[in-house]
Amino acid sequence: MTEVTGAPADVLHTLFHSDQGGHEQVVLCQDRASGLKAVIAIHSTALGPALGGTRFYPYASEAEAVADALNLSRGMSYKNALAGLDHGGGKAVIIGDPDKIKSEELLLAYGRFVASLGGRYVTACDVGTYVADMDIVARECRWTTGRSPENGGAGDSSVLTAFGVFQGMRASAQHLWGDPSLRGRKVGVAGVGKVGHHLVEHLVEDGAQVVITDVRAESVQRILDRHPGGEVTAVADTEALIRVEGLDVYAPCALGGALNDDSVPVLTAKVVCGAANNQLEHPGVEKDLADRGILYAPDYVVNAGGVIQVADELHGFDFDRCKAKASKIYDTTLAIFARAKRDGIPPAAAADRLAEQRMAEARRS
Repeated sequence: MTEVTGAPADVLHTLFHSDQGGHEQVVLCQDRASGLKAVIAIHSTALGPALGGTRFYPYASEAEAVADALNLSRGMSYKNALAGLDHGGGKAVIIGDPDKIKSEELLLAYGRFVASLGGRYVTACDVGTYVADMDIVARECRWTTGRSPENGGAGDSSVLTAFGVFQGMRASAQHLWGDPSLRGRKVGVAGVGKVGHHLVEHLVEDGAQVVITDVRAESVQRILDRHPGGEVTAVADTEALIRVEGLDVYAPCALGGALNDDSVPVLTAKVVCGAANNQLEHPGVEKDLADRGILYAPDYVVNAGGVIQVADELHGFDFDRCKAKASKIYDTTLAIFARAKRDGIPPAAAADRLAEQRMAEARRS
C-alpha cells in the first residue's frame, strides 16, 4: 500500500473522493516525549466551530484510527445539525490503551494541538476520556468542554446523553405502539458503562423489564446489586442479548457497528434505539432493518443530549436549560419517522436529509 504524507492511500481516497469524506481538515498529531499519537478530524464548520469528543482507544492500526475519526466527525456534523446547535462536526482520537499510556503530560500535549486550531475545533469527553482528563486538557486549551463544575464546566455529559436516548425510545414507542411509555416492554441494553447505566435507571423508573450485558462484569454486577427485585436481568454477551425472546427494544450503548450483516438477521427486537455512535456498520444496513420491519431511531439523533450539554457549557452552563433542549429529541425523532414514512425511505436516510438541508441552508446564508 502506498503511503502519502503518512496516511495510507485508502484513507486519502475516503477523504477526497468518497461520499464518506468531504472533511474540511484532518490533523495528525504526535508528541514523542509523552507518547501522544492523535488524529483530529474537522468535517464541517458550516454551522459554527466543530464540536465533538476525544476518543482514547487502542486501535489496531493508525489507518483504523484515522478512519474512525473521519466517520465520527462526519456523524457529529449531522448530530449537531439536528440538535439545533450552532456547531459543525469534529472528532479526535488518541491512539493507545488509556489504562497504560494516559498521563498528564500526554493530555497537556494533546491540549496544545487542539489549541493550535484556534477554536475551529472544540473538544469534550468520549470513550476513554473523562471529566478529569478534560480539566487537564483545558490547562492548555480554552476550547475544551466537559470539564468539572469546580473548573467552570458542566461535568459528566452522559447524564443527558442517556436522557436523550430515553426520549428517542419514548418517541419510537409512540410511533410503533401508540403510547410513549415503556411500561411492560422488554428492553435490552448492550453496554452499561458511562451512558448505559443511566439509561437503565430511566427504563426501570418507567416500568420496563431490562436485560443487560457488558464486557465488564463489574459494570453488570453494579446494576444487578442496585436492582435486586428482578426488574433487571443479565445475559452473557451481546450475541445472547440480540436473540432474547420477546425483546421489544434493543439499545446498543457501547462501540459502533452493532448493526451489521450478522446481527440484523437474528435481532428479535422491534425497535433499535441506543447511545452508541455509528451503529450501522455499512450503508445498506438501514434498509435491511426496514425490510425486517424493525424501527431504527438514528443514533446521532437520539444520543445528542451529551453534545447539547457540552455546547451549553461554552455559554455558561444551565442544567435545566440543557434538559429542556434534550427533551426535544422526542419531537425530532417523531418528525424523522414521519418524514421517513412520507418519503418512503428508512429513518436513517430521512435524518440525513434533514441534517444536510440545515447545513446547506447555512452555507447559502
